[in-house]
Amino acid sequence: MAGILAWFWNERFWLPHNVTWADLKNTEEATFPQAEDLYLACPLAFCIFMIRMVFERFIARPCAMGLKIQANGPQKAQPNAILEKVFTAITKHPDEKRLEGLSKQLDWDVRTIQRWFRQRRNQEKPSTLARFCESMWRFTFYLYIFTYGVRFLKKTQWLWNTRECWYNYPYQPLTVDVHYYYILELSFYLSLLIDIRRKDFLIMFLHHLATISLITFSYVNNMARVGTLVMCLHDAADVLMEAAKMANYAKCQALCNLLFAMFAILFISSRLGVYPVWILNTTLFESWEIVGPYPSWWVFNLLLILLQLLHSFWSYLIVKTACRAISKGKVSKDDRSDIESSSDEDDSPPPNQKHHSSATNGTNKTHGTNGYLTGAPCPDEH
Repeated sequence: MAGILAWFWNERFWLPHNVTWADLKNTEEATFPQAEDLYLACPLAFCIFMIRMVFERFIARPCAMGLKIQANGPQKAQPNAILEKVFTAITKHPDEKRLEGLSKQLDWDVRTIQRWFRQRRNQEKPSTLARFCESMWRFTFYLYIFTYGVRFLKKTQWLWNTRECWYNYPYQPLTVDVHYYYILELSFYLSLLIDIRRKDFLIMFLHHLATISLITFSYVNNMARVGTLVMCLHDAADVLMEAAKMANYAKCQALCNLLFAMFAILFISSRLGVYPVWILNTTLFESWEIVGPYPSWWVFNLLLILLQLLHSFWSYLIVKTACRAISKGKVSKDDRSDIESSSDEDDSPPPNQKHHSSATNGTNKTHGTNGYLTGAPCPDEH
């Protein structure tokens, strides 16, 4: 075990040439980031999760009820033992051959069985009320942490001159503000690993892991200065994203459209403009000039470049949603929505026999399913 730890914490990987871990030990004169500092994030993540539960129950939920957001979720599928067995034991997305077999077995038409499976899948999704409470929690946290970041960063030299991120690196003392900022951000993203189950849960789980890795990586090798810039830049658009989602769940379409437009402009300008020009420029070029490359420098920059690729993909989804909104006159759901829908999905239960199927083919296009089929579900990202 000691050999594995020695290999993992190899100084020649983590630190610049001629720098050792002993050089970065805390002294009476200066405090430096220590890997063991991050252990605090684990119990704090649990505390944040418990605070979230209390916040959603006693603050967000009453707000949602005041906005007339219903607690019920999507229409429940009619109980059927045969279809339930197929759904739980075989597949949630039956192919055409299986649908035809079930149609003959149940004497239902294929369209009705397809609707049953959609309703059954949607039945496992969180209600609009639950999603509003989640978005209100995230909005509150992002607003607080972004405000905190701006307030302390505006007093620092590296906000106005990014070359300060690398002068005297890695012998840059850790301030209380930077330590608090890092631990709180890390704890929050750890708490998000326990999240509402959604269609893109796996994608967002992997995204949270990547974010946690970046935060941890930059803290351990004392790239905390540039790390604070990255975190603050990403938190800015997240505030508007969650606000737009709350307006969507509350069916305030005009406000939702406005917030989504503001979010789209800020997201694209910050992630495709400011991020590469400001962040990648300093991590790739200014650091190369002042410090020089070393193994963990390459890994850190590779992660930041991969993050830029994600920014481009998410920007594409946002532009796609915006174009669809312009053509329809309102913000509509994008490709990363939490709930499935199609032109033949509705709130009516499936019939028991074939000859009743025509009564269930209408779709409530005006109101959707408790706010699921209309509105602006912006992509959940960071």
